[in-house]
Amino acid sequence: MNQNTNMRLSEHFTLREFTISGTAIMHGIVNNPTEADIRRMRLLCEHVLEPLRRRFGVLRITSGFRCAALNKKVGGVKNSQHLRGEAADLHIGDPEVARKMIAFLQEEGIEFDQCLLEYNRFRSTRWVHISYVKGHNRRQAITQRGFYTEE
Repeated sequence: MNQNTNMRLSEHFTLREFTISGTAIMHGIVNNPTEADIRRMRLLCEHVLEPLRRRFGVLRITSGFRCAALNKKVGGVKNSQHLRGEAADLHIGDPEVARKMIAFLQEEGIEFDQCLLEYNRFRSTRWVHISYVKGHNRRQAITQRGFYTEE
């Protein structure tokens, strides 16, 4: 299916930001979401990412929607919210920004499922995993989760 990747999911986010993947390109993986996945991405944008953008400025999505093949290739968990368009990973330079994001979400009463500061010690990279599930948000916030992958 050929999708319009310029499609706006919300005021500041496009489908392309959620589906573009260097890993997918390198391995010839077609990373196309279903209409239901796109609806969930819109909800994530509207309910969580837009408020974060208004407060913190431009957000760079490093991993959004992942089809099953892409999720497997990047080492994602089998039940990853990325598979359903419910999650996005945001580039973060400073862990303190993640803590401020969590505080903002909590203080403003913004519904979210997870807001996790994650870390890959082999690549020395940090990101914020943020998710939203319509009707069932745990409001789980963790400021440091280390991942130890072989990549």
